Amino acid sequence: MRTTLSGFWRLLAMAWRADRRKTIAATGLMVAGTVSGPLLALVLGMMTDAVISGQAGAAVWYGVAVAVLAIVSLTFAHFSYIFYQELAELAELEVVRDLILLTNGSEGIEHQERAEYADELTVLHRESRGLIGALESLFGMLGLSLAMIFTAILLAGLNPILLLLPLAAVPPLICGRWAESRIDRAKTETAEPTRIALNLFRLSTSARFAGELRVFRLRDELRRRHQREWERASRGLVRSYGAASAVRTLGQVMFGLAYVGAVLLVVREAITGRSTIGDVVLVIVLATQVNQQVTVAVTLLANLQRMGSMLRRLDSVRKLVAVDHPVPVDQEPPARLTTGIELRDVDFTYPGTSEAVLSGVSLSLPAGASVAIVGENGAGKTTLVKLLCGLYRPTSGQILVDGTDLRRIPAESWRRYLSAAFQDFVRFELLAGQVVGLGDVSRMGDDGAVIDALDRAQGSDVLERLEHGLRTQLGKSYTEGAELSGGQWQKLALGRALMREEPLLLVLDEPTSALDPLAEDRLFESYARQAAQLRASTGAITLFVSHRFSTVRMADLIIVLRDGRVVEAGSHDELMRRGELYADLFSLQAQAYR
Repeated sequence: MRTTLSGFWRLLAMAWRADRRKTIAATGLMVAGTVSGPLLALVLGMMTDAVISGQAGAAVWYGVAVAVLAIVSLTFAHFSYIFYQELAELAELEVVRDLILLTNGSEGIEHQERAEYADELTVLHRESRGLIGALESLFGMLGLSLAMIFTAILLAGLNPILLLLPLAAVPPLICGRWAESRIDRAKTETAEPTRIALNLFRLSTSARFAGELRVFRLRDELRRRHQREWERASRGLVRSYGAASAVRTLGQVMFGLAYVGAVLLVVREAITGRSTIGDVVLVIVLATQVNQQVTVAVTLLANLQRMGSMLRRLDSVRKLVAVDHPVPVDQEPPARLTTGIELRDVDFTYPGTSEAVLSGVSLSLPAGASVAIVGENGAGKTTLVKLLCGLYRPTSGQILVDGTDLRRIPAESWRRYLSAAFQDFVRFELLAGQVVGLGDVSRMGDDGAVIDALDRAQGSDVLERLEHGLRTQLGKSYTEGAELSGGQWQKLALGRALMREEPLLLVLDEPTSALDPLAEDRLFESYARQAAQLRASTGAITLFVSHRFSTVRMADLIIVLRDGRVVEAGSHDELMRRGELYADLFSLQAQAYR
């Protein structure tokens, strides 16, 4: 019940924030439409007594009142839909905005590695679409509460025993609450197969993967997997909905027995002369309305409980996203690096796992240096990069920026001085100029800055092939959108990373994985020149990850990772003279190019 009440007040607050006038209008119309029901029963009973006693004039006026109340009862609640539909759209927008902020506005991305976060997000995405029904329930409960109070007063006036009739609504309410809790639990239990099925559907219908799906003839395999997961989810939900329906039916049967007893009680009093025929009509109509009120109340409370659960899930996501601060966050990044970035005995383990990805990493990245990170697949290169960007926090150890613990620097402040091109870069389906300009939003509309960044990323050739240049719409989501090759998309992503002219840390994670060796070589020569410029202006560290050893040899410092540990560090010449892992890997790759 606490979840339901909390959901009730939070929904009302959301509607009030969205539009006060519409909230008042929807409430007034819904209350008038609902309360007119018991008033209609009262006037109908009075009209019946007037007709029987021969009071024609009074009967006519009562008849007019009955007609007016009937119109109000039948129409006002429907008119309120106009207002609460708009409020629901605004409330849904607020929930979606909160989800976006929680997902992408957080300090790090550790929560996105957790299965429980993905499950909560799946249910939230589905449940947020039910806000129209939730607001209808919200305003309906306001009116229904008053209607039930009026009904109880009228019943007590006829016979105090009839006050037990509303109490008969308790079993259906309890049964309804249990049923909704069972359904909510089933949605959580089936969130994983639902999420997998939805992912398989997106995979099967995406143009990006169409070629590979056809070459490997994966249509039937994906369809079977989708059907299996969907059936897993459906079986759990069907069982829960079946059990919930049975329990709700039991509650309604218990109320039905009380309803029959109330009618028989008043009929007996009418026979003995203690009540009038109008009282009998009043009780029959009120008892029918009580039945409807209970049925509606169960449905409305179920909707409110569902929305309360949805909002509770939203709070759970907030907790998953929240980051504890073991040290004060009270330092700003330096305007210029003087000593550099140091890692002291850093360990990192991904959430929900037990195996460390990085162990005992201690490094010193000098200010102004160009640093290359190399190693075999799974060595921990990308994880190390993301730790430096503040996307993850070390499980233990410290990262120091000019001697200041990175945890003491606000994440937003640190990221103002970062720029990055990640291995899994985003293909933003926007105008070409915007795809690059997003790297520095304040200059996104500056065509000169965008073109200059593309030049430094060796991406001018991409622009030359676009029909409308920077104004070309990219992506197949649009009818006229241009689709690019993997290498072309990567060059735009590199241009985006180079939009910021004076970062303290420039990260390039496999920046040339989709490019040919010749293009990669030219690009790294360009990076070397830019690294020298950044060294002079901000003391920035240029850090790149690559599998191709022929291009990393120009770096000032090469870090070799193996199984999450730093096994070597030095310049190319120093590492070759040692004749250890780096020299072996370099020689093996050099032989492959002969």
